Amino acid sequence: MSDTNTALDCLIIGSGPAGYTAAIYAARADMNPVMYTGMEPGGQLTTTTEVDNFPGYPNGTDGTAMMEDLKNQATRFGTDVRFGIATKVDLSKEIGGIHKVYVSDGAEEQEVLAKTVIISTGASAKYLGLESEQRLIGGGVSACATCDGFFYKGQDVIVVGGGDTAAEEATYLAKLCRKVTMLVRKDEMRASKAMQHRVNGTKNLEVLYNTELDEVLGGMVVEGVRIVNNQTQEKRELEVTGVFIAIGHKPNTDMFKGVLDMDETGYLITGAKSTKTNIPGVFAAGDVQDKEYRQAITAAGTGCMAALDAERYLASVEDMIEA
Repeated sequence: MSDTNTALDCLIIGSGPAGYTAAIYAARADMNPVMYTGMEPGGQLTTTTEVDNFPGYPNGTDGTAMMEDLKNQATRFGTDVRFGIATKVDLSKEIGGIHKVYVSDGAEEQEVLAKTVIISTGASAKYLGLESEQRLIGGGVSACATCDGFFYKGQDVIVVGGGDTAAEEATYLAKLCRKVTMLVRKDEMRASKAMQHRVNGTKNLEVLYNTELDEVLGGMVVEGVRIVNNQTQEKRELEVTGVFIAIGHKPNTDMFKGVLDMDETGYLITGAKSTKTNIPGVFAAGDVQDKEYRQAITAAGTGCMAALDAERYLASVEDMIEA
């Protein structure tokens, strides 16, 4: 069944810094936005115990608390925040067309009509799948060195991965940590030659090839790791306090395949200096379209842009109708 007989001015799919910021701006523009939070209300930051690099929090804050602040700010201006997961879409290619989004709350699925749709479904960090790794996410296991590296100043950490992202995170951490050890599962890195040179030129950074993470050790926090040489099967333990998984991210865009333009990895493609997708009235903000920066503050910035783009789109459609 339909959510309403008439289409919403603005539907936001997904929460997090991008979604909530879009909601704040859309609500203040009298667009009466409705947001469906997705499976993880608040997004990836709810798995981060401390956030120190978001402006406005001089003493830092808890990731979940920060998302609650953003949610409360959005609802104060009139955003209707609902728990629900978008399952499929039927997006109109016509300017001024009505978009259909199907949303499930776990009990039933309903059709929601909207004049504009802002997609802020984010991207999920890829993990290895170890039980100990999953258990200690937020307790020393992280997928973002620029987010959490500050907390490991003067300590020993490992980085898992052999691509450009892993190399970049390892060299970043090397500026803060006493020692960084990279675990590369093959006999060579996939990173660009320039990044490999940077890694090899960093004194407190060691690369272990043909090496994989076998277990993360520790109860409440990371106390060490067990690693294995996948050629000799030799296992040994390292004393570290931080484990950074840098094997990539997967944008949450499966439902848009064949509908919206995306790159080979699945990141939505938006127009230059805008959040516009290839379909009129549909906008993308945050990590779902940003594989370069992936920071809370940049996600919030694009959330602002998406709401402004949506507001201008609605105004242009109204002008066309009046003309």
